[in-house]
Amino acid sequence: MNFGLTDEQEMIVSTVRSFVETEIYPLEDEVERLGYVPPDMGQEIARKTKELGFFGCNMPEDVGGAGLDHLTFALVERELGRGSMALTVFFGRPSGILMGCNAEQRERYLIPATTGEKFDALAMTEPGAGSDVRGMKTFAKKDGDDWIVNGTKHFISHANIADFVIVFIATGEEETPRGPKKLITCFLVDRGTPGFEIREGYNSVSHRGYKNTILTFDDCRLPSAQVLGEPHKGFDLANDWLYGTRLTVAANCVGRARRVFDYALNYAAERKQFGKPIGANQGVSFKLADMITEIDAADFLTLHGAWLLDQKKPSNREIASAKLYASEMLGRVTDEAIQIYGGMGLMDDLPLARFWRDARVERIWDGTSEIQRHIISRDLLRPLGA
Repeated sequence: MNFGLTDEQEMIVSTVRSFVETEIYPLEDEVERLGYVPPDMGQEIARKTKELGFFGCNMPEDVGGAGLDHLTFALVERELGRGSMALTVFFGRPSGILMGCNAEQRERYLIPATTGEKFDALAMTEPGAGSDVRGMKTFAKKDGDDWIVNGTKHFISHANIADFVIVFIATGEEETPRGPKKLITCFLVDRGTPGFEIREGYNSVSHRGYKNTILTFDDCRLPSAQVLGEPHKGFDLANDWLYGTRLTVAANCVGRARRVFDYALNYAAERKQFGKPIGANQGVSFKLADMITEIDAADFLTLHGAWLLDQKKPSNREIASAKLYASEMLGRVTDEAIQIYGGMGLMDDLPLARFWRDARVERIWDGTSEIQRHIISRDLLRPLGA
């Protein structure tokens, strides 16, 4: 693995960071105050992203994307992590699972999502099924060439701005040596489909303005043409495409931690107590040393996971390690930054309290810390027959 960035990668990092600092930072306080992103604000970010040539940058060129490799895309996500997620979602990175679209679906969903004509969202979680995906209750029953869907999904990120949702639904059951196992099918569901409703979700302390939603299906009829991939093979499809989203979380956490660290470092150098900068005291300087060491470690774990994907090498454990470590690192770094600032760190005059709140959800979504530890330990023990 080459630890140096190419000239092109350096340019991409610089461009995205500049975009976040000039287009995202100035809007963050207003979104924090409102609790939502005004539609025209989001549309303007998407428009500027298209002008920059970065909308759909994670998707291949033959479907309208920029065709970035996993490592370079992780660098993009790292820079986007510095900004408010409620705003950077409009930067436009469609779900890679859409690459499983057939020819007709490519024209209707994949290419419009890549070029910014449509926004997508992804739905798995239910009130009774979070980490246990196969425990989902939402069910689709075959009716001729159609499927009739009933059930509820919740905690569905940014479906409020989505034109269609990629939904995983139970469609049957099979017997296995370990007992019955649900069969899962992936569907593409358009906003406005009869029997399908996208409702306001819960108020979250993390990432204000970045909405979670509730999806309800009430005898919703979906034609077989809406199936993404093969019927009953949705779990395989998810395993093929979705584990890379954990890298996105890790990269976002690294970027946000670096922004937090910059606040703490500058304050430690400027703030004086007892006639000298507080950074001259070991109680503060050692915190800074630990913070930057952890940030760098999380950064390298994340980029290594992305590099393994590019090399088409096994990477499940390494990506789980990156997500686990980076998300927990961010919690520690934001907490220490507030400690360095003292009482001022909790005031609304600074964004540190927001970073602190935002950090908490990273250990939960896209697989909790406990799930990541399960993935890592399973990968270690299975080859030994344990």
